[in-house]
Amino acid sequence: MAELLASARAHLVADGAASLSLRAVARDLGVASSAVYRYVASRDALLTLLIVEAYDAAGSAAEGAARAAEQRGDAPAQRWLEAARAVRAWALAHPHSFELVYGTPVRGYRAPADTVAPALRLWSVLVGVLVAAHADGSLRPVGPVYDPRGLVDPGVYAFAGLGAEDEVPDDVALALTRSMSLFASLVGAITAELFGHLHNVAADADRLFDVTIATASAGIGLHVDLGAGAGLGATADLG
Repeated sequence: MAELLASARAHLVADGAASLSLRAVARDLGVASSAVYRYVASRDALLTLLIVEAYDAAGSAAEGAARAAEQRGDAPAQRWLEAARAVRAWALAHPHSFELVYGTPVRGYRAPADTVAPALRLWSVLVGVLVAAHADGSLRPVGPVYDPRGLVDPGVYAFAGLGAEDEVPDDVALALTRSMSLFASLVGAITAELFGHLHNVAADADRLFDVTIATASAGIGLHVDLGAGAGLGATADLG
């Protein structure tokens, strides 16, 4: 399995996910195509293994960074920035794995339930940060006020440990729906960088990434300390 996955990763880099082929993997391993089917049932099953691996890697990076920040005594907002930085570092080191799970879907592939738990690891970090900020009173949103009811699937409230949607206070429901901006800003900022959209735009990609994450986080209520900037105060608190 280790050799099979190593070959699949190499083909992911060289040919892209849509062109992943069990026949090509079998050639790499020096075995007949039929031998590969003893390990994976289909091309899609092999693709699922790569997807689970990528989600787990992104989730592990976020979890480790957030845990280390919490152990240092960092505020929830800073924990999210550290988690975002860790996911970006993983993505820059493994761009094809990032593209596999956060880029264009593979035509004809339908992700099975096996991919759900790994995909939720990053979301668990996000939700944990928001819950901690709400609990310690540091969550001070400056984003728009709106009716949050009916915007997300009821299962999202259950995943966050909040119970039924109609039992959740308005401020908590607002925080939950606003949290989509945290995820979108993280994936969007990394995507823009990886796919070359910041070429001749970003003079300091590391700092610009931090600013992007901090700006989106401020709307949700997580105010990240970025240090003193030109003409600005010491924090990203715009509220």
